[in-house]
Amino acid sequence: MKHLIDPMDLTVEEIDRLLALADDIIADGRKYQEVCRYKKLATLFFEPSTRTRLSFEAAMLELGGSILGFSSADSSSSSKGESVSDTVRVVSGYADIIAMRHPKEGAPLAASRNIEIPIINAGDGGHNHPTQTLTDLLTIHREKGRLGNLTVGMCGDLKFGRTVHSLIKALSRYEGIEFIMISPKELTLPEYIVKDVFDKKNIAYREVRTMEEVMPELDILYMTRVQRERFFNEADYIRLKDSFILDEKKLVTAKEDLCIMHPLPRVNEISVKVDDDPRACYFRQARYGKYIRMALIMTLLGVSADEYR
Repeated sequence: MKHLIDPMDLTVEEIDRLLALADDIIADGRKYQEVCRYKKLATLFFEPSTRTRLSFEAAMLELGGSILGFSSADSSSSSKGESVSDTVRVVSGYADIIAMRHPKEGAPLAASRNIEIPIINAGDGGHNHPTQTLTDLLTIHREKGRLGNLTVGMCGDLKFGRTVHSLIKALSRYEGIEFIMISPKELTLPEYIVKDVFDKKNIAYREVRTMEEVMPELDILYMTRVQRERFFNEADYIRLKDSFILDEKKLVTAKEDLCIMHPLPRVNEISVKVDDDPRACYFRQARYGKYIRMALIMTLLGVSADEYR
């Protein structure tokens, strides 16, 4: 594994090793605090980011490394017309590993072809966000103790949500997963996901219009935002939006060990009153993102705590 561009670049065995390493980092972070000493991470973010950029930077700092980079395109030479490929080739002479976010789909893949150091796709348009998928898998692994034999409800914008698409693909490789798709008809799962994942692998799934009708069945509820701009008219949005807002009433019939996830940022699709419910995992999920990125950075750089000691 030299680069990480697509979550499907990873085998199940590689994912399991990353999760095991993240578990160990969580259990005893002190033994990893110098493993990337003298190593540098470049964060090349051609569009704004909060959680992803800061979690990458926190991950490298906690490994004893250092960081450099920029947080928006207008603070880089791309504002002068420099190509992404040239920017990355230059920066590869200053750093040991790169985390790159770009609004254009395929940009990190194109950049990875011209450099000798590892590059991590930190999000390319609506295409891939592999470290969010790894974060989601670590969250499920930590909260449920397994990645198989789960009933997973995906709720909200299933048509355009890249995090939903990537997680479906990743979980489809584990046994005993049943998917329930909860969305308005305007935002149902794209047909290519149905064909390429569910039909091709003969995986059970259902489509429903309200979360209440399936809440008692769910082990995981993965929430996403229903965006006003996805609807053709305001009336349809107003009519449907409250059906996809999670509040205390909708959780009455839920399992006691339900895991409520959200890739964040949240707007209003989860009531703040749910935050104190022990089943609300989304802030823990954000923290898990730092640990899985620490594991990924170590793996791509080929360093280990044992070697350092």
